[in-house]
Amino acid sequence: MELDAKLDLNVVAVDSGETVHLLLELEAPGLEGERRRDPANLQVVLDRSGSMGDGSLLAALQAIDSLVGKLSPDDQLGLVCFDDSVIVPIAAGPVGDGGAIRSALRHIHTGGMTNLSSGLMRGIQEADRASADRAATLVLLSDGHANEGVTDHPTLEGVAKGATGHKITVSTIGIGHGYDEDLLEAISRGGGGNSHFAENGDEAGAHLAGEVEGLLEQVIQAASLTVKPTGDVSGIRLYNDLPTSEIKDGFMVELGELVSEEKRRLLFEIDVPDIAALGLAQVCEIELRWVETGTMESKVVTIPVNVNVVPGDEAAGRIANPEVITELTFQESQRAKKEANDALARGDHEGARRRWHQSRERLQRLDRGSMNAQELRDINEEIAMLDQIEARSDLDINMARKMSQADYHRKSQKRGRPKRGGE
Repeated sequence: MELDAKLDLNVVAVDSGETVHLLLELEAPGLEGERRRDPANLQVVLDRSGSMGDGSLLAALQAIDSLVGKLSPDDQLGLVCFDDSVIVPIAAGPVGDGGAIRSALRHIHTGGMTNLSSGLMRGIQEADRASADRAATLVLLSDGHANEGVTDHPTLEGVAKGATGHKITVSTIGIGHGYDEDLLEAISRGGGGNSHFAENGDEAGAHLAGEVEGLLEQVIQAASLTVKPTGDVSGIRLYNDLPTSEIKDGFMVELGELVSEEKRRLLFEIDVPDIAALGLAQVCEIELRWVETGTMESKVVTIPVNVNVVPGDEAAGRIANPEVITELTFQESQRAKKEANDALARGDHEGARRRWHQSRERLQRLDRGSMNAQELRDINEEIAMLDQIEARSDLDINMARKMSQADYHRKSQKRGRPKRGGE
């Protein structure tokens, strides 16, 4: 695993407190030839409430059926279904020849209300039972609002976060117009997984296939990043919306699993105190820990982050790193989408428009001549997405919010992750 650190300003003025931004780039190793992998563990939790009778349930079941052929006989697959109650049509276990799984899928039909919490917790139990202390992926598909059982968002986010302690990553797929995007977003954030938006059952199936593809190409498990301030640094803040935990000497960011050659970008804001001594000064230490899937070997990399303290007149002519500034503007656009979504939820369409327009203007002012090809694509795509979300909001505010939420998740939480399954 490679780790690289860049500051927008690596030179600061003596006796002058400043704020700098730190860009961390991670890259997972690629798959080596036809490597022998450990059995994958996939748990699907499927909403079968009455509203799924519009064809969404059938499309999801067809997608699961097609996945059977992509898995090896030793891979683990389980299916939990929920409406106002929970059933386990496919107990988590080896795929085998797939015959028993396909037979079970043919007997699943729609039911009543939406007890999402019971389905989620039962799915976590099944994934944990079958994983034998190996990593597992749970994918929750729903088209509605939780209206029975536990419906509190922070509680369900906590349930998903608890699953990560058992090496279970939780992703969500919201289908159609009616699902609760805030709830599914909270669950995927707590579970360290992906949050997908699907306009119909076919798109949901594509996202599910993408999750399986990522599972089979997984090379890193249980990745985490520890940030330890040094000296008198008063604050370090993470721009990306990722699960964090306070520790004795800093905080830890949960990164979860990474697939072959996956890249991630994380952006931090650091309050550098007044420093009286000239020369190099360490502001924080970064520690990256992970487990390699093939060998189950634990690894750790530690790097210091330093600034060069110089006289004020020398600092006056410095130029900020354009790559870090581009990422800062990009992440500020993600915050703008979040704020615009909150405005739409309040019925403030004009307030949302202002946030989109402000973000678009900042992106357009960036120096494109300093960007590499990938950065240029990212910025152009972001501007186009803002335009698309605004146009969609004129027709259907509810769908615009779902589109915006899913895009925010991909770019803030899973920044840099390869596009899979129709993302």
